[in-house]
Amino acid sequence: MSLALTKMHLANISSIQNQIETTKVRPETAIKNPSVSFHEILEKRIEAPVQFSKHATNRLTDRNISLTGEQMNRVADGIGKAGEKGIRDSLVLVDDVALVVNVKSRTVITAINQLTDNVFSNIDGAVIV
Repeated sequence: MSLALTKMHLANISSIQNQIETTKVRPETAIKNPSVSFHEILEKRIEAPVQFSKHATNRLTDRNISLTGEQMNRVADGIGKAGEKGIRDSLVLVDDVALVVNVKSRTVITAINQLTDNVFSNIDGAVIV
C-alpha cells in the first residue's frame, strides 16, 4: 500500500472516531447538576397517588362505592406491595371492595363491591389489604 493511501485511510478512521466521540453522551456531561436525584424520583414514583380511570370512576359512581382516606391508603400500600413482587395487573381487595389495578401506572381500572360470583381476568396477582 502506498504511503498516501495509508494516510488517507488513517485520516478516514480518525474522522470516524471523532464523529463517534462527539455523538457519545458521556455520563459526566450528560447531567452536570441534576436538580432531582434518582432516589427522589423513585420515592415520588412509589408514593404517587392512586389514579382512577374513567371506567373505574363510572363504576364507583354506578355502584355507590366510596373509599375512605384510610382505605385509599391501604389501596396505595397494596399497589406498592404488588409492585415489589413484580405484579403488573393486580386485584386489590380492601374490605368489601375489589379493585383491578394497573400497578405500573398506579391506576384503578375497575371496581366491584359485590364479591360473590365474580370472575377477575387479566390479572397476574392479588393483594388483600
